[in-house]
Amino acid sequence: MTNSVPPRQSPDQPWRSEGAPPPSPPQRPRRRLGGWGGMILTALAVFLITDALLSFFGGPTSQSISYTEFSKQLGAGNITKIYAKGDAIQGELKSSAPVPSGKGTYKNFDTQRPSFADDKIWSQLTRHNVTVTAEPVVQQRSFLANLLLSLAPMLLLVALWIIIARRMSGALSGGLGGLGRKAPPKPVAPEEGRRTTFDDVAGIDEVEAELSEVVDFLKRPDAYRRLGARMPRGVLLAGPPGTGKTLLARAVAGEADVPFFSASASEFIEMIVGVGASRVRELFNEARKVAPAIIFIDEIDTIGRARGSGSGMGGHDEREQTLNQILTEMDGFSGSEGVVVLAATNRADVLDPALLRPGRFDRTVQVSPPDRAGREAILRIHTRDVPLGQQVDLAHVARSTPGMTGAELANLANEAALLAVKRNLDAVGQPELSDALEKVQLGAERPLVMPYEERRRTAYHESGHALLGMLQPGADPVRKVTIVPRGRALGVTLSTPDADRYAYTEEYLRGRIIGALGGMAAEQTVFGVITTGAESDLEQVTNIVRGMVARWGMSERIGRLTALPQDAQQAYGLAAAPATLDAVDAEMRRIVDECYEHACRLLTEHRPQLDALAEALLERETLEEDEAYRTAGIPRPERTDS
Repeated sequence: MTNSVPPRQSPDQPWRSEGAPPPSPPQRPRRRLGGWGGMILTALAVFLITDALLSFFGGPTSQSISYTEFSKQLGAGNITKIYAKGDAIQGELKSSAPVPSGKGTYKNFDTQRPSFADDKIWSQLTRHNVTVTAEPVVQQRSFLANLLLSLAPMLLLVALWIIIARRMSGALSGGLGGLGRKAPPKPVAPEEGRRTTFDDVAGIDEVEAELSEVVDFLKRPDAYRRLGARMPRGVLLAGPPGTGKTLLARAVAGEADVPFFSASASEFIEMIVGVGASRVRELFNEARKVAPAIIFIDEIDTIGRARGSGSGMGGHDEREQTLNQILTEMDGFSGSEGVVVLAATNRADVLDPALLRPGRFDRTVQVSPPDRAGREAILRIHTRDVPLGQQVDLAHVARSTPGMTGAELANLANEAALLAVKRNLDAVGQPELSDALEKVQLGAERPLVMPYEERRRTAYHESGHALLGMLQPGADPVRKVTIVPRGRALGVTLSTPDADRYAYTEEYLRGRIIGALGGMAAEQTVFGVITTGAESDLEQVTNIVRGMVARWGMSERIGRLTALPQDAQQAYGLAAAPATLDAVDAEMRRIVDECYEHACRLLTEHRPQLDALAEALLERETLEEDEAYRTAGIPRPERTDS
């Protein structure tokens, strides 16, 4: 991550507050003993390689010959001495002989005596006064090589023992002998060019207003101290992924023009217990030296989960030790140090209560996905450097992207630019933005040749979704229906609301369940059997009905229970009795069965419209919004976004 703060001093000097003592000169890093061990092993390897090269190049060059050639030279009395071991024979000629292959001559040779040879070789050697030695000279090692080979295991063990001893001694002194050690934390380097400010953040004005107090405190701390006001020691940014929490932290540092220390919570987790806590202490100490400053910890739920909920060994777990150190450091703030801790998470519900109490993270700022006006502003920010065509309507794109976060909108703008480059255009037009939106929402098109019967089944499946979406009162309008394979799906029906929704009625949720079951119901109505194509539909249905029953109190049988989590059956046991869990499952099944029967009944009653949509899809593959409503003979609902 890059920082949004311009340097106040030279890049080699850290930030210093007024009156603070000058930073101590950098200390020379201690040389790790692992380097000594590597040097010893390298020297050993050099000695061995040198000795081998000397032995290779300094010894005689031997020519491999056949045993027949050897017998010929022995019979001619041209051998002066041999070195034999087993059936391997090496030797030297009295005078050089031509190589049997006809290329050059040789004087030193080696050969292999066949096991079936029955010649009188010893008598011939004696008769020709050949000197016989039982050990080949080439296999003899020098004194240096033998010495090093005998000492190598001992030297290696001694080096390993010294390394382990030094690291253990370092661990006792708190340094862990360099294990897990990193350079002291430094403020993130300023961005090149324009720094990040609140002008780069859009769509979350209420969050900017809360964080502007932090900026004002960092700029005018004396004004707050004079009136006895104390700035929150910590501000927690909570919200879904991609909503701009990290960008907000950088913008706060850029607006306040203060050092910005950024770290991910996972960086504090190490194998050795105590390393993470040591890094936390070092981070806070460095921030105090250059105060006023900002410390930003991303994904703080990695180490900030409620203690006792993990798989570690109580307080001795490394994660919990690190959390305890963060709590201690934040308690140690006097309020006048000028250090503000910003943290980000998308799981604020799992954080330890001690972390969220006043005096630590005093303030929790909820960062939610932007509304329509916010999405348009975000699109304008992310297209500042993108040449847009004259017909581009970012407001229309914003209306078509309900629920999208800032990161998703940035990706949308980038995908549109990539499409414009592929099409050799000079600017990004409305077609590129529309195609990029379809790619982001529906997935990329993939070529797939399907048999006619499977295409027909897919057409009825998607027509079932679309028709039920048109028939349900208050349902989201159908934007597009296609049987072109996209992503993992063989076909897609896209429905999005005209305006942002913030609360959902039971009627609306039941309508969504009926629409999601429309594909399976259409297959059952037309073909009498269902296929595996409804897998993702059933997942969506399960999530909706579980929320209705277990979270939102939309079941008379279960009652107004809101303490039941929705993500896993195992989690239910933390808040409900087994009988309640059985009742939840039964109620979920009842609601889904009722919606499925209603879907089948509606499709049977409107079978001509279902057939018309399926035939149109088989012919054109894709139906846009107006074309789909016109084919079904159903008026499109009036827009509610004005």
